[in-house]
Amino acid sequence: MNESVLFNYLKENYFPDLERSTGRYDKWDCFSPSTKTRIELKCRRKHYPNLILEKIKYVDMIQRYVEQEEKPIYINSTPNGIFAFDLRNIKPNWITNNRMPQTTDFENIAPIEKTYTLINIEEGKKI
Repeated sequence: MNESVLFNYLKENYFPDLERSTGRYDKWDCFSPSTKTRIELKCRRKHYPNLILEKIKYVDMIQRYVEQEEKPIYINSTPNGIFAFDLRNIKPNWITNNRMPQTTDFENIAPIEKTYTLINIEEGKKI
């Protein structure tokens, strides 16, 4: 599954008014105006019991929740299913690693420093 397929699945089954992000540097992928839900999407080729969420994305979505009351959701697909996490219920334990690829599926895979948290699959809801 890729993000486009995941987006379409969510639009067809959960958020009929789901809109893609339009900004090149947005820290989220889509938004549902009717439910005021802001969503970050990730698709993994392998299943992991702990999923990575970058601090910069978490902080931006939580800030929007505080300022605009938008529900921050992280949705991650793996070969074992699709998992949704309400970021208001996640207590991050930040890790900084300077050997993370800049992107996963694009040309720039040079290692850079990233700060992220690991979210256990058990903290989410399988959808």
